[in-house]
Amino acid sequence: MGTTQKRFIRRGVTKVFFLDAISAAANVPSRTELTGSTDLSDSIADFAGWSLTNTPVDTPDLGTTLTTSIPGEDKADSSSLTFYEDQLDDSVETLLAKDTEGFVVILRKGDIPASKSMDVFPVRVASRAPAYSTGSDPAKFTVTFAISDEPVLDAAVPAAL
Repeated sequence: MGTTQKRFIRRGVTKVFFLDAISAAANVPSRTELTGSTDLSDSIADFAGWSLTNTPVDTPDLGTTLTTSIPGEDKADSSSLTFYEDQLDDSVETLLAKDTEGFVVILRKGDIPASKSMDVFPVRVASRAPAYSTGSDPAKFTVTFAISDEPVLDAAVPAAL
């Protein structure tokens, strides 16, 4: 490539927001919508999924013994966010109650305006379950999401106000 990469770790950089609604038909939030949303980043212990996979379709033919394939259907991986539980505040649990619909917005490279690193997932909360432990682990709960519509990947982060 010839240029030096600026590598990073997600902790302290990647931001995760929950939005109740997005006004644009293309499901790309404005800066005002991002600013007015809930920033979940400081409560998240772990996240999993949040990507699409494709199931290729085999296309064998009589002319060869090689079975070729074409792209098939896309499927959203099982996606979840694991949160630290707050002993006094249940605002995250209330926000992400079962069957709640909204949008999980991930700024993969942080809040860098114009960076094409924003992914927007239309979601419905499928479940929320506490993680019980007798050890000295911090109390956590996991929210599992169903991806309810086609996500917008690699959108530009909106300009700062």
